[in-house]
Amino acid sequence: MNIPRFYHDLSKYIEPNKALIIYGPRRVGKTTLLNEYLKQSGLKYKLDSGDNIKIAETLSSQNFDLLKEYASGYELIAIDEAQKIPNVGMGLKILVDQIPNIKIIATGSSSFELSGQVGEPLTGRKTTLTLFPISQTELGNQNNDFELKEKLSERLIFGSYPEVVTASMKEERTLKLEELAHSYLLKDILQMERVKGSKVLLDLLRLIAFQVGNEVSLAEIGSQIGLDSKTVARYLDLLEKSFVLYNLRGFSKNLRKEITKKSKYYFYDNGIRNAIISNFNDLSSRDDVGALWENFMVIERIKRNAYGKVYANSYFWRTWEGQEVDFVEERDGKLFGYELKWSEKSRDNNKKAWLEAYKEATFEVINPKNFLDFVRLS
Repeated sequence: MNIPRFYHDLSKYIEPNKALIIYGPRRVGKTTLLNEYLKQSGLKYKLDSGDNIKIAETLSSQNFDLLKEYASGYELIAIDEAQKIPNVGMGLKILVDQIPNIKIIATGSSSFELSGQVGEPLTGRKTTLTLFPISQTELGNQNNDFELKEKLSERLIFGSYPEVVTASMKEERTLKLEELAHSYLLKDILQMERVKGSKVLLDLLRLIAFQVGNEVSLAEIGSQIGLDSKTVARYLDLLEKSFVLYNLRGFSKNLRKEITKKSKYYFYDNGIRNAIISNFNDLSSRDDVGALWENFMVIERIKRNAYGKVYANSYFWRTWEGQEVDFVEERDGKLFGYELKWSEKSRDNNKKAWLEAYKEATFEVINPKNFLDFVRLS
């Protein structure tokens, strides 16, 4: 089953003498998206990979004559796994600046490498897209509302990676997620300097997995895995920049009763979270359904806003007295509060406290009956 991606028509985002940068986690379909576009583009193109040492040397050389010779005669240059090329941003900048009408596409799986390398050199010369695991918006192009709701428990347990969504058997989904979590998830991070190894990162991720929906104490986590708070913060930052974790910070207008210093962390994919703790049990036998629901809603909302170009700041809100709003958006000068509840019951004191603190804000409970309007582009 082929699921059309939101960016299936890359021609809308490609401009002459500009680089199109496609970020995203590993195995979400960036290479497939690129290859499908190239086949039907009608352009004379060259496709190379950052895995090729000779190509990496050429693109990192900053040798004008060599780079012009490399691209000579082509309308489009495509580089897969571009984050593996040292100083790739400068190489792409030279191509963009020196070759009239050239089109460039580069994909990368680890933003902490690629974004740092292309950001400054390509300022004003690039368009950036982020490709996520499959979204409810994308699935909605093939499934009606009834079918999306029917598959909801499957998404909460197994997530939305393309190869997992298209797998037909539970055993196949489980095997693919185990491989993703333990062979691909940390691959880029472990190539970085000053990372102690996969065990400490997996231990950190397990602790985060059991705290989804709760504020995270760096000191507490550090004491459990034998790291100081600064190292924990650095590892969490790497995991965030490599599309493993999403950091949701506390919201405040400097009211003394509000908690703001701690963060909540969510996994970019529910299936990865469950693979980290080796739990693919059905929802009926789990005690973490609320956490799974909250994780799924937060990340699907992030996907929706990114694809729909909805510019919003995202937070959670909590007071020292314990009132909380799971997800807060600040957009167009307004505040929107959302309580993410697997059950239909909600706590009225949360709504009351939020609306008393921010009288112009809104409040809405998102549950399995109405979630599609929250996570899907219309």
